[in-house]
Amino acid sequence: MSVLSDWFTGSLSAALRIWTAAAPALLLIAYALIGLAAYVVRTLAWGRFHDEEADGRGLGGLTTARARHFFAWLMRPLWQGLAAAGVPPNAITTLAVGLAAGGGVAIAAGRFALGGWLYVSAGALDYLDGRVARATGQASPSGAALDSVLDRYCESAVLVGLAWYYRESWVLLPCLLALTGSLFVPYVRARGEALGATMKDVGFMQRPERILVLGLSVALSPILEAIISPEDPRPPHWIAAAGVTLIALTSHATAFQRLAFLVRALSGSLPRDDRRSLPRTIAVSALATALDFAVVQMLMIGTGAPPPLATGVGCVAGGIVAFTLSRVWAFAAEAGPRGSQAMRFVFVSGSSAALNAGGVAVLLLLPAMNDRLAWVLTRLVVFVTWNYPLLRDHVFALGPAVNDVNDDVPLSDPRERDVSRA
Repeated sequence: MSVLSDWFTGSLSAALRIWTAAAPALLLIAYALIGLAAYVVRTLAWGRFHDEEADGRGLGGLTTARARHFFAWLMRPLWQGLAAAGVPPNAITTLAVGLAAGGGVAIAAGRFALGGWLYVSAGALDYLDGRVARATGQASPSGAALDSVLDRYCESAVLVGLAWYYRESWVLLPCLLALTGSLFVPYVRARGEALGATMKDVGFMQRPERILVLGLSVALSPILEAIISPEDPRPPHWIAAAGVTLIALTSHATAFQRLAFLVRALSGSLPRDDRRSLPRTIAVSALATALDFAVVQMLMIGTGAPPPLATGVGCVAGGIVAFTLSRVWAFAAEAGPRGSQAMRFVFVSGSSAALNAGGVAVLLLLPAMNDRLAWVLTRLVVFVTWNYPLLRDHVFALGPAVNDVNDDVPLSDPRERDVSRA
């Protein structure tokens, strides 16, 4: 009882902090291994288990169909037991919200192991409530709406708790980005399906993956902290920081992935072939960025120039290299009008420099934000959302590398790509 009391009050020794963070994981691993052994026997005797509902949910990029069917089989005894006991599905949903809210409070107070495992438990209950509802004939549109809305509160509670804990750290930015990304991902899907598009298989960081990554990274982070800084009363929790940063990046990438798919689906067009132009543009950008970075560091360290100014000058220097290589190699657009391409490239480069400089300036307003991290984050966002789309569709739009129909025959009008593949 004393250990349990110390766990809730946060006064455990380093060894016990490791044990209490790892013990639930060990129990889950043991359950999964026992289940896997039973599943192998079941497969050999009666064939592989197939769950139709798992097919209906679609696949995320981090899971496979076999993994989801195995997980459904592993969770089957739990929801069957709850259904047999007559537990109302809405009670399971509200319990999940309570656990997630408690997890958010625990995380805000620095109790990452407790908060992380509460969130993982809430995620498991979120899976079970729908199963119980359908097994007992209690599924309804109102229950589905309630479950969907409360899911957003569960995820937000944990991310708000993380944001509070990291309120004086650079990790605050990934927390806020993860919060907005986790809201945009389901919104784009809901909006798309309301307009008649099928979105279930679009996106690689969906809710199950987010629960797994965020919950486990938070729950297991005290293990590392107990090893490297056992006496620190407010450790940085690097594993949790890495997890929430991954969620921040991949959730927005998934939202943009879904948005691009939705726009193409509603407009009746298909995505263009970026297999040559995208990797070459990344290589060109990497080379230009290396020059950009060298100029930035030289100005900041050698002359003491402020980061926004140094970033702007570095972008201009890198742009000269980027234009030449993009025109002759990445997009193979030498046949296009050089003057027009140059003017358009100047516009893209100038606006990119402004966006990069402004982004760095804004990020440096955050507490404890490192100028190099701000530079990297800004460059990444500007490249994905601004540079590459404009280079492909505006500056070098007539290059054969962006031709979806025939890479050897340039098109007179880029819009013909969509017509030919409609």
